Amino acid sequence: MTTDIEKKENPPLTNTQKKFLRKLGHAISPVIYIGKEGLTESVVAAIDKALLDHELIKVKLINTDRISKHEAAEQVPEQTGCLLVQLIGKTLLIYRTSEEKKKDERIRLPAG
Repeated sequence: MTTDIEKKENPPLTNTQKKFLRKLGHAISPVIYIGKEGLTESVVAAIDKALLDHELIKVKLINTDRISKHEAAEQVPEQTGCLLVQLIGKTLLIYRTSEEKKKDERIRLPAG
């Protein structure tokens, strides 16, 4: 399944950056749920939109037999151009910088 999403190659996150993003992500609730239909095009589009709006989001897998949490951890970043920050239980914490946001509204990652 491919989408029309323009994917930009993201540099890998350092451990310091992952720790910073995990700290920010601790307080947020999942905004996208992957249900019994699995990772459909509409779910991928919703994830893309949420990343444009928020940069850092949680995606939760619920009642799904079609995709395992490890498959989702591989396929979601692959299809949306985001980076997996953390997989804990059935919840993915993902990040992608948003070019649509003003520079002062974006998440500023610590250097290295």
